[in-house]
Amino acid sequence: MASSTLHIDLDAIASNWKALDAKSGPATQTAAVVKADSYGLGADRVARTLLRQGAKTFFVALAEEGAKLRQAIGDGPEIFILSGHMAGDRDMLDDLDLTPVLNSAEQVKRHMEVSPATPFGVQLDTGMNRLGLEDADWRALAPMLLEKSPKLVMSHLSCSDEVHMGMNERQLAEFTRMTDGTGLRRSLSATGGLIYGKEYHFDLVRPGIGLYGGMPFAEARPVVTLSLPVIQTRMVEVGETVGYGNTWEAKRRSHVATISAGYADGISRRLSNNAQLWAGDTPCPLIGRVSMDLITVDITDLDGTPEELDLLNTHQGVDAVADLIGTIGYEVLTSLGARYERRYSETLA
Repeated sequence: MASSTLHIDLDAIASNWKALDAKSGPATQTAAVVKADSYGLGADRVARTLLRQGAKTFFVALAEEGAKLRQAIGDGPEIFILSGHMAGDRDMLDDLDLTPVLNSAEQVKRHMEVSPATPFGVQLDTGMNRLGLEDADWRALAPMLLEKSPKLVMSHLSCSDEVHMGMNERQLAEFTRMTDGTGLRRSLSATGGLIYGKEYHFDLVRPGIGLYGGMPFAEARPVVTLSLPVIQTRMVEVGETVGYGNTWEAKRRSHVATISAGYADGISRRLSNNAQLWAGDTPCPLIGRVSMDLITVDITDLDGTPEELDLLNTHQGVDAVADLIGTIGYEVLTSLGARYERRYSETLA
């Protein structure tokens, strides 16, 4: 039986990085966020592709992710750890040249006590109230930290995809106030801020979702195709129902395909009776409830029986699926399960 397959276009990721790099301009370095295993697409393959395009700096969430990435890309490129210096991280940080982004006075104290010779960055809270040194802590610690020359000082925009919120401008002003005159390399923006305006670029930008074909980078090339095999078909007569709970009833004699994938593979149950899969350029309604391992699809209007149907493709990307279930493309991507066979295409290597 054919396996469910997640096709990953590394050329598209490379193209998206180059397009974002062009937007950031020659005075700003373009890094790459490859946390959560490059949003589920394989950080080892993605990072090596981006290295060949000129990326030299990467961001991950955890020291464990950084350790795996260092093994994949070797010595040299910068790897920043966004969660900072957590208890138990010292050996990984010291031995593998990983740079923690210190987020609190407690982390600063830990780092200076156990890894005083290991480079570090600093995150500042400019209004998101999630991670980062608040103004009072920054003012108290800045003299000592600046003396040790952090490799980066950064913050994070909370509303970079909301053009008229006003929060971006407030955070920009706060970040500028807190960091002007430090002489440090500065970073404020991920994908949204990079697109929002050049005044948000500073010395380094950190695109993530835009690399993988997601909003708010509307010009991004699609990166993923999710192809799901048909394992059985049947004719369903008028008045018969399909799936758990009898939530779909045939209004005509219907040709129904059962597909090998379900919510155990990251396909949300909220797509039940609320989505379509694609046979080439033809949409086919998802009918009945998404179950753990199976989906049912109405293929009555197709000529013949397809071997597989696509949930994600050029017609229906991660953000389109996200809109159907009231979430964001990030969640759709990172939910795609380990049971998929990941196949990579790349011609630019």
